[in-house]
Amino acid sequence: MSANMVAMAYLAAAVLFILALKGLSSPVSARRGNLFGMLGMALAVGVTLSIAGTHSYLWIFIAVLIGGGTGTLIARSIPMTHMPQLVAAMHSLVGLAAVMIAASALYNPQAYGIAAADGSLHIASRIELFLGTFIGAITFTASVVAFAKLQGLVSGRPLVFPGQHLVNLLLGIIMIGSGVVFCMTGEWTPFLIMTGIALVLGVLLIVPIGGADMPVVVSMLNSYSGWAAAGIGFTLSNNMLIVSGALVGSSGAILSYIMCRAMNRSLFNVLMGGFGAVAGSSSGGAREERPYHTGAAEDAAFMLQNAESVIIIPGYGLAVARAQHALKEVADVLTAAGVKVRFAIHPVAGRMPGHMNVLLAEADVPYDAVQEMDEINPEFAETDVALVIGANDVTNPSAKTDPTSSIYGMPILDVDKARHVIFIKRSMAAGYAGLDNDLFYMDKTMMLFSDAKKACEDMLHALK
Repeated sequence: MSANMVAMAYLAAAVLFILALKGLSSPVSARRGNLFGMLGMALAVGVTLSIAGTHSYLWIFIAVLIGGGTGTLIARSIPMTHMPQLVAAMHSLVGLAAVMIAASALYNPQAYGIAAADGSLHIASRIELFLGTFIGAITFTASVVAFAKLQGLVSGRPLVFPGQHLVNLLLGIIMIGSGVVFCMTGEWTPFLIMTGIALVLGVLLIVPIGGADMPVVVSMLNSYSGWAAAGIGFTLSNNMLIVSGALVGSSGAILSYIMCRAMNRSLFNVLMGGFGAVAGSSSGGAREERPYHTGAAEDAAFMLQNAESVIIIPGYGLAVARAQHALKEVADVLTAAGVKVRFAIHPVAGRMPGHMNVLLAEADVPYDAVQEMDEINPEFAETDVALVIGANDVTNPSAKTDPTSSIYGMPILDVDKARHVIFIKRSMAAGYAGLDNDLFYMDKTMMLFSDAKKACEDMLHALK
């Protein structure tokens, strides 16, 4: 294939990737966006394999067969509730691939066409390897830690120690210094030191970040993986890899910024970690002394069927219990009875961006019934019943009323303005951010202690 044909094909693939991002901006067009993305990737891979210089299609076929088979098996078997940790795991593979390609290019620069006349690396190539390697290494270990937190293999609580930021700063300086030496000499020793420190930094940067910040972490790792791919694209002289990496990197960074705004926090503050380390609310220590009202599923069903307007607020408790299908049935019964039912989604509900949207889409909840925070908040004051399922931190009124709370200033869903509130959770334990919720103790709130799926099934039985 001629160089002009390759350039045109890569341009078409880039357009398809842009259309994919556009489609993924809305649940209505998400399927079409995924299709565009798959077509773009198929075109990019096919064109790359047609470029002269491919030595063994057999090994490529074997690798595609193994990787494609593994990916298909995972995609078909993993539940939607585990999507956040799957995304984190995929990010780790992108980072690892960037490091391995960089090491391969350093080992045999002639094969990549980046060697000077004397066989050494060009200075520009060394800089590209430096950038791609340390971003990829950080992405790899950071994603592994994020996966472990999301999967519950390690605690979601922040892990902090005295002098943590100073240690990170010193390691960062040594890493950059080693990278500069590598750029000047092209030797293996500074390259390995830089890579090793970057791997350690990936762990140290994520362990102090609390579970409540995981959605931002996942989107940031998405951005890191994109920039790592773009850096390696320069090494491979592959324009498609540069463009696609830049698209992923920039879109992930923009999404992280949007989510930080939704939490009323700076990205720097999130990356410094520590959110959720302790209960910041002044009411956190008085939980056992404050009265609250409890009820059964039958009480909740009675309130719902006698309401004219109901807003359902799903949270991570819904995901853990895999209750989205049972909840959809409850909503269908209410809708058939003439009740106006809507679903309210907070930007950082769940463990990754769009987590709740994905779960509701899996249960075939109509897209027009799902509304974002800014759209739905004005309607709470005119709502008879707000049904909250495990969405603790994003409904906590202390974000508006308690200046001592660590989430003070974070925009929340205005559930406290509804006439009645039903809150389904397993116990009175604090949410993932480690904060007590003043909503639990309001006179208008009825606490329903149960697994979310069982609660929805019991309410459905009572409604029928």
